Amino acid sequence: MTRILCGVDVSSRWLDASIGRTGTPQRFPNTPDGIAHLAAFCHQHHVQLVAMEATGGYERQAFALLAEHDLPVAILNPRQVRQFAQSMGRLEKTDAIDASMIAWFADVKHIQPTTLSPASQQQLRALVTRLRQLTDLRTAQTNQQRLITDPLVQASFHEILALLNRQIRTLAQDIADRIAADPLWRELDHAFRTIKGVADRTVARIMAEMPEIGTLSNKAVSKLAGLAPLAQDSGRHQGRRAIAGGRPTVRDLLFLVASVCGRYEPDFIAFRERLAAAGKPPKVVRIALAHKLLIRLNAKAKQVRHTLQAKPSNSLQTLTA
Repeated sequence: MTRILCGVDVSSRWLDASIGRTGTPQRFPNTPDGIAHLAAFCHQHHVQLVAMEATGGYERQAFALLAEHDLPVAILNPRQVRQFAQSMGRLEKTDAIDASMIAWFADVKHIQPTTLSPASQQQLRALVTRLRQLTDLRTAQTNQQRLITDPLVQASFHEILALLNRQIRTLAQDIADRIAADPLWRELDHAFRTIKGVADRTVARIMAEMPEIGTLSNKAVSKLAGLAPLAQDSGRHQGRRAIAGGRPTVRDLLFLVASVCGRYEPDFIAFRERLAAAGKPPKVVRIALAHKLLIRLNAKAKQVRHTLQAKPSNSLQTLTA
């Protein structure tokens, strides 16, 4: 049975919608009122799935409000949609064309609705993201301060850095309090930090940016993080495996933490030395250590979830966070 899909091209100001790949394009403002009219438009056409691309955040309000109007919504990878359009010979690119291509892609790929994250998960992600932004800003300001000798400019740096330090402490404490108050997050925090090199901010970022950890196989979680070697074979040719895709913020974090584990965690040290002795390039060793750390974290998360699920259900209200 053919599903009725609505493709939506999202920008900061507009939502361009197309019912299927041949529908007449309709434009709605990317505002609460505009989204409400889009929802009415979808209900009028008996839409069974609304598909839109991830656009760096502009899609979040539409995603949440359409879900409140009982419309299943799927968030798509924009690179995949664009490659699909090119493979179909559609080289033109306008908002209306993009909306129709999104609907076509979702139909061909049998895309399923994206699960809306719980409010607690969204809040944790927002706090962790802001903490990372402020930390990066503090590092930049500190580096710039070293080059300045003028007392007035130095005073400006001191004032800004003091403000950043206060906000960073407040955010870090808020994140720690939220983790301590949630049964699943609290147990994951304890389990992850048994690995030497994994600190509190590492735990918070993993929980915020990879909430699926512990629910997926090792192969699936490796692909999700972009640490799974991808085959490049054709006929008799066996190409060099390389990592690609995934979540770059998670992958970069794992690279950093794994380098610390490789200096302090005994089996990581032995693993690193074995790879180096076998003549593996430093980049390969770096990827292998990050992959090993991810698999270890995934195993610990699985054990935590299994243990909590065995407890009485009335003591667990956030297992699916």
